[in-house]
Amino acid sequence: MFGIGMTEMVLIAALALIILGPKKLPDLARSLGKGFAEFKRATNELKSTIDLEIKAEDERHNKEVMTRNEEKIPDNGDEALSRLDPVEEETPDSSTAVEEPELSEEVMAERSSKEADKDAEIKHNV
Repeated sequence: MFGIGMTEMVLIAALALIILGPKKLPDLARSLGKGFAEFKRATNELKSTIDLEIKAEDERHNKEVMTRNEEKIPDNGDEALSRLDPVEEETPDSSTAVEEPELSEEVMAERSSKEADKDAEIKHNV
């Protein structure tokens, strides 16, 4: 406590006893105890008041952020869906046939030779 050791405390108590006397020392100790208790109570009250103010400020800040976010987000998905509608119209119908590009004779010959090689490899492994 305050960097005071046991020997210093004994010295202070002895000096107080000599200066004040045995009759006034208990009254002084009681007064000091009450003063320290009141000081501790006041600091705890101040601390709790500061904590409450910080919490209230955090809640106000959170409400402001929520309000700003709610303003940015549309209430329903109509706006978001309206953005998707043009995309749906542009996509091809699934029933529409996709035409394969015509392959040159060289590509066709290369494919058939690769397929023949795969077939031979499969037969060899079996």
